[in-house]
Amino acid sequence: MRPPILKQEVPCTFWVDTIQGEEVYEITIIELQNLFDRGVLTATGYTAFCLERIQKVDPFLESIIEVNPDAMEIALKLDSERRSGRVRSMLHGVPVIVKDNMATKDKMQTTAGSWALLGSKVPKDAFVIAKLREAGAIILGHANMSEWASVRSKIYSTSYSPRGGQVRNSFNLSSSPFGSSGGSAVTVSSNIVPLSFGTETDTSIIGPAQINGVVGIKPTVGLTSRAGIIPVSESLDTVGTFGRTVLDAVQGLNAIAGKDYDDQATQDSRIAQYCDYTSFISSKIDLKGAKFGLPIKRCWDVVPKDQKQAVSKILDAITATGAEIIPTEFPCAEERIQKDGAWNWEFGVPSESEFTIVKVEAYNGINEYLSKLSETDVKTLEDIVAYNLDNRGSEGAQCGDHPAFPSGQDNFEEILECKGIDAALCHRAASGEVIMLDALIMSDRKGVGQQMAAQAGYPIITIPVGLDAAGISVGMSLHQTAFHEGVLVKWASAIEEVRNEVLGWRPMPKYHFYHSKNVPIGKSHTT
Repeated sequence: MRPPILKQEVPCTFWVDTIQGEEVYEITIIELQNLFDRGVLTATGYTAFCLERIQKVDPFLESIIEVNPDAMEIALKLDSERRSGRVRSMLHGVPVIVKDNMATKDKMQTTAGSWALLGSKVPKDAFVIAKLREAGAIILGHANMSEWASVRSKIYSTSYSPRGGQVRNSFNLSSSPFGSSGGSAVTVSSNIVPLSFGTETDTSIIGPAQINGVVGIKPTVGLTSRAGIIPVSESLDTVGTFGRTVLDAVQGLNAIAGKDYDDQATQDSRIAQYCDYTSFISSKIDLKGAKFGLPIKRCWDVVPKDQKQAVSKILDAITATGAEIIPTEFPCAEERIQKDGAWNWEFGVPSESEFTIVKVEAYNGINEYLSKLSETDVKTLEDIVAYNLDNRGSEGAQCGDHPAFPSGQDNFEEILECKGIDAALCHRAASGEVIMLDALIMSDRKGVGQQMAAQAGYPIITIPVGLDAAGISVGMSLHQTAFHEGVLVKWASAIEEVRNEVLGWRPMPKYHFYHSKNVPIGKSHTT
């Protein structure tokens, strides 16, 4: 049971009111379905509540770029289905938010945060959107995001877009929410919706989940289709989920996982097991005898002291269950990770570095996506660059034009020009004994573990485990090899139970500095 939240703990603007006498603050999907089934609450009533909450709190957070004008009509139809005895899935009647790079064939715009695509028409729903509709989810709106999913600039403000403005961190509104899926994370953290969806090329789900205090699941590349998603990299892109609990995030993964003939990666994933991932949910008793690796060199040893203290408290509680935390290393740590814990984006020969691959694939992928749009003159990446140059005041095409894009659109311009986790899981002890680890545990806001997984296309689950000195959420992430989402769900849910015994529930946002006039511009650098 989660502890009661006292009204005086958060500003009154952000307090969540009851619905017909029912407490819905931090409500889970199972609890919501129970209220629906008992007739205590309807999808229509809960959708109206979510829309009212958007009006109330999102002017401060800027997490949502557009609301679905048909949401209430959709909710009414789903309530009618339920009354007739049809319940499609655990997401039936549940409002969700999707990132603004996911095509929705409805009255909403899909723009990746760019004014350039406003008015364009997508040919059909993205595959994952179609699956969400089939599951009975209500697409309540599009989340704000880093424009073009962060690929347009080397130096940029995370989760800023010209169309949506600057997303703000729900724990501290003067701080960065990270990106590029920052808007999706904030909508769940701030109790606007119980579930949202984002995309990750490299750190874009796990980073925002960690710093906004929610569970994030970044699936193996190929488990979820990218068809109909404005792309960055065919090799790295994946679609994942945000929830306030592991189970909620897994319910979302269940809805969107599956093979799609329009995405070859889902066809190639022969070992992928499309199953009910909720069957892997476990409890703390399952931790006894588990062996987790904790990468040290340029990973744990560069985690700031306040974050390390928050994570260590949970690590101690994990070992108390009978699990073992084993210090380990990435064999390539000194080559791939800089001394301060930052990732070496250009490692390897120029034609094979991560960012070179992303640049080539972004050019091809964006052009292919744009070619399918109607009612727009924007058909190529060259057209996007030209649009930005013609609208420098809002789009920041050149260095110095806009504070959110200090380096202009240099990555776009360069685009126009142009396995470490497996080894760590197989740990060799000092005695020479080889120990197969159940998962790797990391807490890396700098993202080295996330970037290691990105290059391999491997899955990650992160859960919030505490607060840093500034009152911002600290996350703990679990890493495994390809298509081992079930294993990660098992360990993440067990550790979540341990976390709840230590903290009572997830760290809760207190919306510090919500009245601040200073919009956070959290710079991120890529090369």
